[in-house]
Amino acid sequence: MRYFIETYGCQMNKAESSALEAQFVDRGWLPALDHFEADLVLINTCSVRITAESRAWGRIAHYAALKRQRHFTLVVTGCMAERLKDRMTERAPGIDYVLGNFQKSAFGVLLDAVEAGRHLEAIEETPEFVFAPSHLEAGSFGSFVPIMHGCNNFCSYCIVPYVRGREISRSPAAIAAELSSLSAAGIREVTLLGQNVNSYRWSGQGGPLDFAGLLGIVAREARAGGIGRVRFVSSHPKDMSDATIAAMAADDVFARHIHLCIQHGSDRILAAMNRRYNVADYVALVGRIRERLPAVTLSTDILVGFPGETEDDVEATLELMKKVRFAYAFMYYFNPREGTPAATLPEPVPEGVRKERLARVIELQREITRDMMRGMIGSEAVVLVEGISKRKAEEVLARTDQDMMVVFEAPASRIGSFARVRLTGLRGNTFKAEEVE
Repeated sequence: MRYFIETYGCQMNKAESSALEAQFVDRGWLPALDHFEADLVLINTCSVRITAESRAWGRIAHYAALKRQRHFTLVVTGCMAERLKDRMTERAPGIDYVLGNFQKSAFGVLLDAVEAGRHLEAIEETPEFVFAPSHLEAGSFGSFVPIMHGCNNFCSYCIVPYVRGREISRSPAAIAAELSSLSAAGIREVTLLGQNVNSYRWSGQGGPLDFAGLLGIVAREARAGGIGRVRFVSSHPKDMSDATIAAMAADDVFARHIHLCIQHGSDRILAAMNRRYNVADYVALVGRIRERLPAVTLSTDILVGFPGETEDDVEATLELMKKVRFAYAFMYYFNPREGTPAATLPEPVPEGVRKERLARVIELQREITRDMMRGMIGSEAVVLVEGISKRKAEEVLARTDQDMMVVFEAPASRIGSFARVRLTGLRGNTFKAEEVE
């Protein structure tokens, strides 16, 4: 039997799709080259933004139409499935199974039914999220490692706590065991994942342990097994501790890049968002990070057009961007998510104004990114080679510790290995480089 997986949204979704794929592989299923030959199509959805849901509905409609031509099983999972549940099959009867985030541990039972030609009337839900190891394709050199799940923050615009549940941390023993198996499989870079990764707390056997303590364990396991680089996402500013910064500074196995979501540059809007820090807190945190990690780059998320936002608030955001100088940012305008407090707030900003404000934020970030990259030309960087350049077959594409893309001349055999390069110029948002001894 053959399977086909489509994944939308965050890196956690990618990791969870990989864990579900491992179950297919263990049963002897084969990956379909495309959905036209699949016996089961799995769509792993995102519910963070309305655009993600709209895209998923489009794909579901496509598959529902395809089912009128041939038989296959259509499964929808992820945050959209958790949020809408039975309403999904009411809208799209072509869906065979809606698998919420707390039903994924029953995926094997679903596959039993598909293999036997039966249909399950109900799928068991677990009281808490179950972590599962990912599937590794041959030749893989990077992997995601979920360390915690859920979120306790309840930012007023965010659907995540409602579809992912409260925070639960994975045991350090399970994390260490997965790192050991990844090392044995030849993985050279891992990314620790969580909706709020630096709120990791473990109180069971081997605890108590916070995120900074876990980083110490991760560094030892990585070094012992030949993993050369560790990243983590996503970080909430209120939980980014000085101990975590110190743990990163103590070992250069940790990439010199942090994704630190600011969301806005106005204290008034941050309070309305329930972010639980102010701009001064954030700027002070950035100062402490850069003092201990001089080579670090920062990226962020910026949300404009929040209800009640004024021109002064937008200007405050632009000023913050100029002060902090993010290497890059994920920028978007507010779209209300049903079920969140922000969806019913007064003083909505008209869509045209939201788009205009977002355009200004994007343009400023482009200027900052270009200026930062120009300033890095001539410096050296350690890179992990990820693939062949799309423009030139004799070049490879690599990523720096600072999460910048680089191309340089090297054979394809270098994919999955580290190199030291000198940055010599720019090609769009990618560095040109030459390898150095």
